[in-house]
Amino acid sequence: MIGRLRGILEVKKPPYLLIEVGGVGYELQAPMSTIYKLPEVGSPVTLFTHFQVREDAQVLYGFYEERERTLFKTLIKVSGVGPKMALTILSGMDVLQFIKCVDNRETALLVRLPGVGQKTAERLIIEMSGKLNNVVSSENENFSRRLFEEIIDAASPRAIEEEAVSALIALGYKPQEATRAIGRVLFEGASSQELIRRALQGLARV
Repeated sequence: MIGRLRGILEVKKPPYLLIEVGGVGYELQAPMSTIYKLPEVGSPVTLFTHFQVREDAQVLYGFYEERERTLFKTLIKVSGVGPKMALTILSGMDVLQFIKCVDNRETALLVRLPGVGQKTAERLIIEMSGKLNNVVSSENENFSRRLFEEIIDAASPRAIEEEAVSALIALGYKPQEATRAIGRVLFEGASSQELIRRALQGLARV
C-alpha cells in the first residue's frame, strides 16, 4: 500500500501528475483542489495517496490534504460513484463546501457537476449524511497550514488555454462546453490553474 509520496514534481498536466521519488517516476491522478495548491514543476512536493487496483488498471491518486483523501475514499464507497466522479466532485468544490452541501441537502449544486445526475446526487446526500465528521477530523494540520503561491506558467497563452480546456474535458465536460467556459474567463497573464478554477466556479453557477 502506498500511503504517501515525497519527491520532485516533474509533470503537472491536470488531472495528471508525475512525481519522481528516488529515481522512480510515479504517475498520479489528482483533483483540481489539490492541483491548485501544488508548487511549480521541479519543486519538492508531498502528497497523500490512494492506490486502487482494478481488473483493467492500477491507478494511484494524489491529494494535498489528508481530508481530501478521506473524502475521496468515502465517496467511492457510494453505489454508482467511481474514482472519476469522486475526482470531479473534489474538483468542483472543496471538502467543506461538499460537507455543507450534504448538510443542507443541496442536490442542485451536485447536479451541476459533470456526470452527476439527480438520482446520484440524492444518493450521495442520503449515504453521506452522518459520515463526514471523520473527514474533517482527519485533516493533517501541518499540511493544511502550508502556504502556496499561484505559479504563472511560462508557456504561451495559447498553450495555457489549451491545457485548461483539456483539464475540463478530462473532468467530464464536453469539448464545446469546456472551450466556452475557458473562453469566458480568459485574461492576460493567467495560469492554467487559475483559468480552470474560474471556469469551474462559473460552471457551478450555471
